[in-house]
This record gives sequence, structure tokens and C-alpha cells, in this order.
Amino acid sequence: MRKLGRVLLGFLGGLAALALVLISSYISDNLTYFDHDMAAVWRAGFVERQVTVNGNVIHYAEGPDNGPALLLIHGQMMDWKNYARVLPELSQHYHIYAIDCYGHGRSEQAHEKYSANALGADLATFLRDVIGESAVVSGHSSGGLLAAWLAANAPDVVSGVVLEDPPLFTTELPRAAKTWNYVDLATSAHDFLQSGDTDFVRYNAEHSRFLTLFGGLQETMSRDMLAYRDQHPDAAVRLYYMPPVLNEVFRGMDRYDPRFGDAFYTGAWDAEFDHGKTLAAIAAPAVLIHTNWSYDADGILMAAMDDRDAERARALLGDVRFYQVDSGHGFHFEKPQDFIEILVDFETRIRR
Repeated sequence: MRKLGRVLLGFLGGLAALALVLISSYISDNLTYFDHDMAAVWRAGFVERQVTVNGNVIHYAEGPDNGPALLLIHGQMMDWKNYARVLPELSQHYHIYAIDCYGHGRSEQAHEKYSANALGADLATFLRDVIGESAVVSGHSSGGLLAAWLAANAPDVVSGVVLEDPPLFTTELPRAAKTWNYVDLATSAHDFLQSGDTDFVRYNAEHSRFLTLFGGLQETMSRDMLAYRDQHPDAAVRLYYMPPVLNEVFRGMDRYDPRFGDAFYTGAWDAEFDHGKTLAAIAAPAVLIHTNWSYDADGILMAAMDDRDAERARALLGDVRFYQVDSGHGFHFEKPQDFIEILVDFETRIRR
């Protein structure tokens, strides 16, 4: 009996040690994922540059010239570094240019250009004057709307377009009012601008609808975010218990201009930008990536598109390859290898 007790005690001790190792590894990954991802990006040969386009500064990163040009356009509240997990391998197949959109990262806060038409026009100039050749354009989320704009309006410099879970038809009012982006980020940005507060990160920690998704943890998360902001006022919020996919959301917030989000609240983003007509005008080969979606109890679309939106977009595009993927909205971040395979396959498709 004593021997059995010792064996059982040893077994439990081993389990405790294993649990400690797993927890330590989880915490370490949550806090260091970005540094590890970016270290690989720098080793791959990426450099950061800035250029003035039509009077405003665009910050971007450029990779080694290993293939056709690829312009990457991030989604709202992110920056070019959100692509870090796919950049090293993709740069073996493409000559990559990854930009910070206005109001994000280190690009200028040119709030008069927070619309698809205005920002799209400057990106077309970037393609012609900086890249200087026809490029594959891949955009995520709101960046996907910009990619579609470029393919429709600047066909001379777009050889192919990748639309990674873009909010097609769902940012257009009145439909937008029943979408998660509108009730969360756009509304939070609008209310912040009316509040007189000056720190959007702190305001978001106290007022964002996003934290309500975590139920009883909402108060704890809000308190911890505020405490981190107090201790690190010039850094992005990073909490040890939040996995990388959540910490990544808050990483970009530190350099995000809420006036960009307000453009989605007011509808200014879509001024004279018809999604259906834009898609129908695209002649270049296309990829459409559609991620998981659902509606909540209040009828709010908890995604960029539902299946009907995706099917409508698919029908309007001519030469399109459609991917229904089992992933959250940030597909290239959550499943980088799957995203890489789609982009490499697309390069082969275009070359042929």
C-alpha cells in the first residue's frame, strides 16, 4: 500500500510538473509571439521604408526580389507586421510590399482620405510609382475592399487579386448597423471622438463591446488592460493570459486613428463606392477567401460576411477561385501555412 501511495504521489507530481511546463510555455508564447515572428521577418531580409504619395506619408516594408510583386494590405486596426507569420516563406516566391494604411502603424493619419476611393487612389499611385510594375494585390478585411477597388479601378497595375475575408456588402449602411464591426469598433471609435478623451486604448478597455464576449472575465480583462496601459503608456497592451490572436488585436490599437473607424460608422468609407459594381468590374484572376461566420441572439453578424454575401461576391467575380476555410477572421494569422499555400498556388496560376 505504501509503495502504491509513493507511485501515485510520484505520478501526481509528474502531472503537476508537466502542467507547470505547459502553462509556462503558454504564457511565454502569449508574451513573445510577436518578437519571435518579427525576428524571422528581419532574417528574411525585409526593410522598412517611407514614401510621400499625393502629399501624405505611407510607411511600408519591402522584401527581397524573389518573384512577381505582391502588395499586402492589412485590415482595420492592424499594420503591416500583422503579416509577420507569412512573410518569410511568401518572400521566397514574391517581391513583397506590405503597407501601413493611413491611420495605422507608422503611416500618416490622413483622416481626409479615410474612404475606399481616396485611399484606393493613393494605393494605385503607390503601385505605379513605388512598385513600378503590375502586382498581385492581397487585402485582408477592409484591406480586401481596397484590393477589390484597385483591381476594378487600376487594372493596368493589378495582375491578380486576393480578397481575404473582406466585408463585402456588410459595411454599406443600413446593412452595416447589424454587423459586429459597426456595433463594436466603429461605434467605439465614434463615441470616443465625441467623449473628449485622448487615449483610445484606455477608452476601449472601458467601453468596448468586444470584452463583453468574455462574460465574467470582462471586468478582470478591463482592469488588467488599464493597469498595463498605466505601466506602459507608450506600448501596446499585452496580457500574459491572452493568446496571440487576442494580443494581436490590441497590439495595433496603440497606433490606430479612431477617425478611421468613425468613417465606417458614418458611412464615409463607402461614399461613391459600390461593392457590387466594383466586383463586376474586376477582370483579373481572383481569389476569394471566406472564413467562419455566425449571427448572435440580436441578429448581429459576427463576421465579415455570411454565406449569402460570399456567394453573391463569388457570382459577380469572373475568374475566381473560392476558398471556404475553417478559421476565424484573421486567416493569415491564425492559419499561416494555409494562407501561404493559397498565395503560392495563385502565383503559379497567374504565371501559367
